[in-house]
This record gives sequence, structure tokens and C-alpha cells, in this order.
Amino acid sequence: MKYFATCAKGTEGALRRELSALRLHAVRGEQGGVSFEGKLEAGLAACLHSRVAMRVLLELARFPAGDAASLYDGARAVDWSAWLTTRTTLAVESTLRDSGLTHSGYAALKVKDAVVDALRDKLGARPDVDPKDPDVRIVLHVAGDEATLSLDLAGEPLHRRGYRSGMTPAPLKETLAAAVLALGGVDRERPFIDPMCGSGTLAIEHALAARRIAPGLGRPFGFQRWPAYRGALQSTWDRMKEEARRAALPAAPAPIVARDLFTKALDAARKNAAAAGVLADLRFERGDVRDLAPEPGMAPGTLCMNPPYGERLMGKPGDEERGRAGGAPRGARPGAGRRGGREEPPAFDRRAAHVSQLKLEGLYRGMAEALGRFHGWSAVLLSGNPHLDAAMGRAEVRHRLWNGPLEVRLLRYRLR
Repeated sequence: MKYFATCAKGTEGALRRELSALRLHAVRGEQGGVSFEGKLEAGLAACLHSRVAMRVLLELARFPAGDAASLYDGARAVDWSAWLTTRTTLAVESTLRDSGLTHSGYAALKVKDAVVDALRDKLGARPDVDPKDPDVRIVLHVAGDEATLSLDLAGEPLHRRGYRSGMTPAPLKETLAAAVLALGGVDRERPFIDPMCGSGTLAIEHALAARRIAPGLGRPFGFQRWPAYRGALQSTWDRMKEEARRAALPAAPAPIVARDLFTKALDAARKNAAAAGVLADLRFERGDVRDLAPEPGMAPGTLCMNPPYGERLMGKPGDEERGRAGGAPRGARPGAGRRGGREEPPAFDRRAAHVSQLKLEGLYRGMAEALGRFHGWSAVLLSGNPHLDAAMGRAEVRHRLWNGPLEVRLLRYRLR
């Protein structure tokens, strides 16, 4: 069986190393993810243990599909009775790239028709469609004239570990946080501090990794609703989870500090840490990152954080002048702020954005000064603003990532 594990753009290398460490076969990095091969147990292992993967897809068929008719015929030729019954609900999602098929919804509909027609002919009845919460999620990807049909083992995306109960604005996805730790070379055996922890994702993901807690232990998976799951596969899954529980350490091997200026953020981080089962491994502190200083007696470790970006787009000329308002204030005259036929932000917005930018640059300089006190430590930062790069100086590691649609940089420093 062939699988494809998807991941956030830029994290393919971390995912490839992770799946190779699980001793999966034929692990190969590809655009948007990593492919591997094995029995069903291999897909289950990726779901249970991968910290970086977003989805795990089991490939069922690959065939030419230059038009709707060939897509229908190829999908209908698959033996769907191996995966669905007449009482199993299903949903189809599709993506198209450089294809003669131009509407993803129509392509998904043709596959759905092929699946239910094939099952009706073989079983005498057709299954129902449930687009919101299906038992079996079928994934279609068409690239050029080739279609690939897969089953989604995870169901809900793998970044949903099941522990996020406390929220803060724009939280970092768990899978991206895990990739930052892996790509940043964070040592699990040494102290860890996140001075701007927000809802605690980086600190929690570090604690889970340091204690060797499998990230999939606390959540259900889509494959558990497949008809093929009952029996031997269920026994295999129960055994895999029990082995993962036995492999976990009782406590983190070194201190983990989650720090933030805002009480609400710390409250959210505590709730999430408790839900993840690592509350006792984290120490929470309230304070400004600019006041951060080494704790006497603590061995050098890693400072890791995702500082505020300011503008949510990086490196686009003129963005820093637009501020957060995104246009004229309520009540402004039509055409106000227009100069030479070009829409301009109101002067008030430009001034406010300029002040905000100066404050952000001051924060970055203060961060750099605070980190300069940690001789012998490493610092791993997720930067969404070039002014942070300028304040921190030359990084020993720079890696391009995407936080959702935003291009960011992972920066690693050795603090001397």
C-alpha cells in the first residue's frame, strides 16, 4: 500500500526525518508532503506518532482522467466494497492542478456518483453522503491528466490533537509548532523557555516530545469508523496505543517554562497543558519578554518563541504603511485619501501604523537585548517581520516556512 502524508509548506524535511525514524518503508519527500509504503499498520503508525503531518492518505487508485467521463470510469473501477458498506456514510473532496477539469466541486460529484453507483450495483443499495461528518472521507487529487483517489485515515486534521480548550488570537497550529521544534534542533533533554507563550502550543508540543508521548493518543481517527477496522485491525491499533503509552516518560527530563505578559494567555496555556496531560511539566510565569533573564542554577537550553509579526504579510512593499484598519474610517468621504488616481490610506491610519511599527521595532530590540543575557543558550524564533531579523542579527540557521498563507522564517541563533 502507498501513502502520502501532507504537511505545511516548508516542513517536508522535518516530516521525512520523522517518518524515517518510525522505520516506515520507501519514505520520499515530495511537494506538499512525504510518501511511504507499507501495510495498514504503517498508516496507523503515522497517525499515532507523527507530530508534523497534517493528514495521512492511503492511495487506492491512480488513473488517466482528462475529462469527466474518464474520471467517472476510473473511480467506478475501484473496489469500493472493501472500504464501504451500504450503511457507511461518505464524502468526497477534491483538488485540481493544471487539469482540463476546471471545477473541483463537479469533479468531486463525479467521483461520488461513481462510488455510489458501483456499490449499488454490487450490494443492491447505495450509501448516504454526509459532507460534514462522514465515516469514510475520499480524497481526489487531479494533476494534469492524472487522477489519484485516496482515503483519509485521520478524519479530522492531525494538528487537532484534542487538547486545545483555551484559545488566544491566531494560535500556532500544533503541527507547525512541532516542525519549528524539529527544524530548530531543540534539544528535548535540556531546559526550554517560551517567553511569549500565548496559548502554550510550543511549550506543550515540546513537553509531549520530551516525554515521548505520542501526539495521537488523545484523539479519535477516521479509520476507526471504517467497516474494515473491526476485528484484527482494531486489535492492532489497541496494541500500538498500549505500546506508545508504555514508551512515554513519567516526567519531562528538564524544566519547561511558559511565560507571557497577559494573564488570559497564561490561563489558556494552563487549560491546554492540563488537557494534554503535561500540566505538571510546565512552569507558568507572567512577565515582559524584555525583562527576561537567566534563572540562577538553570543549565543552558533553548529559548523558543513566535513573536508578534505586526503586519500579517511579510516583505511586501508598502504593507507597513497600511496599518490594521484596512481602509478609510467609518464616515470618511468617498474618494478621501485618493492621490493621483491611487487609493491612499487616511493620514490618521498612516500615523497610527507608523507608531505601531516603531513600538514593534522597540519590542524586537528589547527582545534581542534580553536574549543577549542567555550566554550558552540557543534561540529559535518564528519570524514574520524582517525588522525582527534586523534586530537579532545574523542567524546560523534560516528556514522558510508558511504559517497558513503567511511566509515566515525560522531563525536559529547560538547565544554567546
